Amino acid sequence: MKGDAKRGFTIAFGSFGLKSLDSHWITDRQIESARQALTRHMKREGSVWIRIFPDKPITRKPAEVRMGKGKGAPDHWAAVVKPGRILFEADGVTAEVAKEAFDLAAQKLPIKTKFVVRRDYTV
Repeated sequence: MKGDAKRGFTIAFGSFGLKSLDSHWITDRQIESARQALTRHMKREGSVWIRIFPDKPITRKPAEVRMGKGKGAPDHWAAVVKPGRILFEADGVTAEVAKEAFDLAAQKLPIKTKFVVRRDYTV
């Protein structure tokens, strides 16, 4: 996964965002746990947008199976994330609450992230 994100690198929906600084596969479970942490800290106020979707099937062969006999069955799904991609966006809460919520959500993800604010945001 070379290079930076070619799309999805600007805040489009909300006022605050969580931007990736690394490249990695993020599984569907990691996305959901980050979303839960985000919405729980915001006390279900405001709006949250998930800007990544796990559309890559990751296959795995069962344990103790010999080599050969084709590819394994799909095990889980992952989203390919490159540096610069906006992962989540939020709006309808204060900047302090959003920063704390995104810090909690970032702990659930396997990559380094950065809290970003929309360019034309005013308090």
